Amino acid sequence: MDTVSFDLNRIRLRLERLYGERASEAAEAVWAAIERVDLSSAKTSDDNRWNERDVVLITYGDQLRSDSLNPLQTLHHFLNDWDLPRLINTVHFLPCFPSTSDDGFSVVDYRQIDPKLGSWDDVHAIGQDCRLMLDLVLNHISQASEWFQKYLAGEAPYDRFFIEVDPEDDLSAVTRPRSLPLLSEFETSRGQRWLWTTFSRDQLDLNYAEPACLAEMLGILLEYVARGARIIRLDAIAYLWKRIGTDCIHLDETHEVVKLMREVLEQVAPQTLLLTETNVPHEENVSYFGEGDEADMVYQFSLPPLLLDAFLNEDAVPLKSWLEKLQSPPPGATYFNFTASHDGVGVRPLEGHVDDERLRRMVDKVRALGGAIGTRRQADGTDTPYEMNVSFLSALAPEDGNLENHARRFLTTQAVMLALQGVPAVYFHSLVGTENDLEGMRASGIPRRINRRKFSLTELNERLNSEGTLAPRVFLGFRELLAIRTRQSAFHPDAQQHYQESNSEHVLCFERKNQQTGQSILVAANFGAETTVIDLPAEYCTAIDLLDPAKTIPGEKLSLMPAQIVWLEARLGSTKGTDFG
Repeated sequence: MDTVSFDLNRIRLRLERLYGERASEAAEAVWAAIERVDLSSAKTSDDNRWNERDVVLITYGDQLRSDSLNPLQTLHHFLNDWDLPRLINTVHFLPCFPSTSDDGFSVVDYRQIDPKLGSWDDVHAIGQDCRLMLDLVLNHISQASEWFQKYLAGEAPYDRFFIEVDPEDDLSAVTRPRSLPLLSEFETSRGQRWLWTTFSRDQLDLNYAEPACLAEMLGILLEYVARGARIIRLDAIAYLWKRIGTDCIHLDETHEVVKLMREVLEQVAPQTLLLTETNVPHEENVSYFGEGDEADMVYQFSLPPLLLDAFLNEDAVPLKSWLEKLQSPPPGATYFNFTASHDGVGVRPLEGHVDDERLRRMVDKVRALGGAIGTRRQADGTDTPYEMNVSFLSALAPEDGNLENHARRFLTTQAVMLALQGVPAVYFHSLVGTENDLEGMRASGIPRRINRRKFSLTELNERLNSEGTLAPRVFLGFRELLAIRTRQSAFHPDAQQHYQESNSEHVLCFERKNQQTGQSILVAANFGAETTVIDLPAEYCTAIDLLDPAKTIPGEKLSLMPAQIVWLEARLGSTKGTDFG
């Protein structure tokens, strides 16, 4: 590490806010961790943060298997066989490190690729065709980890890496993401200890009040940069810092840690982007933008359940209201748009947007499809819905069972997501049209497995080539959407977004406009069961529907069939792509 290029004083100010009198000790530990990482290959310029060609594929490292290749190599083979790097330029690997539970999120060793999946060389090979996004599971670590085993043995500094709590302490104010015990008991070399375990007994929360722990994790963050990570996802970041007597979520110290990480990256690798994962109501979620000095991207967690709600109720009013009030991110930051991921569809982000009756109807729909509802423990001891475990595609199944209608409803939600301001992310199972894996959920006893099916390469290719079924309809339609989307400068993450009132409770309408190229696109989607006619703004009365280029909009009215979406390009200005410097 070149000491001339790094200003430790800027880091020290952050550490003083976190550690007070221990700031000097923290600075020494952080500097030692930084010096251990070879960042000679890290880019130092930030001339292209993102553009309209940026699309992220979310996938497990063992998503596919074959007889002759390891899982990572098999995935690489699939991507290239279907020419996907042309349409999706970033691959997000969910934790592909050795793990003991939670499908990778109980990490044993942050620095190694699980040998059952492949190696860092295999990750780098995919990185030659796509940018890389990696998970930093920084709130907790597996009880099988070397760190925790050294804690049990009383070895410094690991004897301070975990959070010991008196079980008699009042923890009733703590925000709980699960209906599980918050503390777990362990036998150590120093006797029995109760430790903080937010997510499960196998996932021990790390103690960031200990400077050595923070320094170690900063070193791992930089190792991921050195491994080629373009985006680093901060898993479960909201719960990072604990202070008994508070709700232990979104604490000032947690925000300060994110700002510290951003400060470090801006000095050594400004092209690397931080994404915070906070599945909470919208106002809490966007707090991680800070004053433009915190996360580069935050998830649009309200989007998935609002899209489902709109189709289920044939009423887009809550979705429209949310979008109308949605503020643009601060300069230099953007949203991370998605509809599905390895987790269920969170319902906390619906708070303030839909009433209890609408939420109950959605929950009942998911249960009727064979899905499950995850709950969280509230302060009064009761459990309340937290997430819906269901394939996003299955959740949109129409009552008539018509495959064309099913595919159209699903692809309309994806087209809305792709058009919104931000960087879009596509879950592997959304791309390939996977429905509920009820057998996988039942066999494992893990509700989230309903949306985590693993395929053999041969099986998946056969599915995608099976005419007359749902999967190829979705896959082909999704690829067409991506091919069109990535050519439109109006879909640059920094291009303007304006809500447009459609004067119909069924129709969502918004505009994207790139001031540099002059391209304007009006997005309109009908979530109702009947054809709906809306008025068009004057500039779109001679527009072209990019999703059906042979069709010209003939005047001031637009007729939208059920589940139809249009991307109307005003016939003004250039359509060339551009990069915002």
